Amino acid sequence: MQLKAIVIGATGLIGTELLKQLLDHPKFKIVTVLTRRSTGVKHQKLNEVLIDFDEIEMYSDQIQGDVLFSTLGTTLKKAGSKTAQYKIDFTYQYEVAKIAAANNIPNYVLVSSMGANSKAKVFYSKMKGELDDAVQDLNFKNITIFRPSILDGARGEQRNAEQISLKLMRFLTKYIMKKYKPTKDSILAEAMIHVSLAPNQENTTQIYELDEIDRLIQQ
Repeated sequence: MQLKAIVIGATGLIGTELLKQLLDHPKFKIVTVLTRRSTGVKHQKLNEVLIDFDEIEMYSDQIQGDVLFSTLGTTLKKAGSKTAQYKIDFTYQYEVAKIAAANNIPNYVLVSSMGANSKAKVFYSKMKGELDDAVQDLNFKNITIFRPSILDGARGEQRNAEQISLKLMRFLTKYIMKKYKPTKDSILAEAMIHVSLAPNQENTTQIYELDEIDRLIQQ
């Protein structure tokens, strides 16, 4: 059986790689991308829908399929404020997930972050943890949450501070703290597709932490 996937965040690092792999995968016949700006990708399986996330209810009929992949996110610097970042990282993702659950999409796959904890004092970790908690109350048959390390891949935009952190993490985790090694975009995308094709028992939530992602695709 061929599947229909929905992706939000398809212009980001993980979303771009995920979209590429989904379009190449024989098990997926339609990939619907909900995006604020075009991905620039042309493919017979791609259904690209330009949307306004502030009016997401208008696009509920487009949120139909077998699995929702949620990879939306931004930085505080790019967003301009914590309020704006929270809207993108939490509100937009949660509202799309809520519609997907109401539309009876069975599988939901979310990219969160290492250290995500709704009780954390750090704003970013708390925000990610709050989303992790909130989506688990939605009516999906299967929920999978990935909490990767700092993401490693070729970005379309330059993030100087992140590049410095990435180089430092590559060096440190080569010899020590190996479980915290940067998460490669291609590996995370492959793991996301893997779980969507082999869901657990109904009404389950699975959370994969840093060092579990590599092992997942080796199964």
